[in-house]
Amino acid sequence: MNDLPIEQTWLILVELFTDLKKKDIQIPDEVTKNIRLARTTINFYKSDPTNPEMMNELKRINEFLNSIQDTLIDLAGEINEGYVEEWIESLKRAARGEKVIEKEVSTPKFVVGAPAGFSMVRVTFKEPMSEERLNDIAEEYGIIIEFESDDVVALYGDKEKVKESLKEISSFFKE
Repeated sequence: MNDLPIEQTWLILVELFTDLKKKDIQIPDEVTKNIRLARTTINFYKSDPTNPEMMNELKRINEFLNSIQDTLIDLAGEINEGYVEEWIESLKRAARGEKVIEKEVSTPKFVVGAPAGFSMVRVTFKEPMSEERLNDIAEEYGIIIEFESDDVVALYGDKEKVKESLKEISSFFKE
């Protein structure tokens, strides 16, 4: 399936999130949670977009994206107005259905779907992991963790930060 405008919006917001983190802007935990939930909901919607009940999922996706966008654009205002305008223009282009960000072609190590400049890796645990502990790691390293099932998580973020967080998560395998 081709990229949906909501996917492009999500990708842009994740890039903005990452850029703000690199500029040491403090981002509320709720934004990280909503980014993860938006991605999960987009994937769920894409599983069967012809199902009439999926219209509710579109509404949820838009609510997540609007909340993320409002917060991140406000935070971007701390940089300068030109910075905000660049991001708003990218978001407008995505809303018109333009492809603003190319999805990264994956290698066996990293999975397709990570935004440009981002890495993504899936981790499968032998037993379900504490969501709270994994969210603490996500916050500590400035990455996004998406729970795909009870024992599978996807990590999104800057390649080095994903590597660092994997080292932290690997300690769970030794217990």
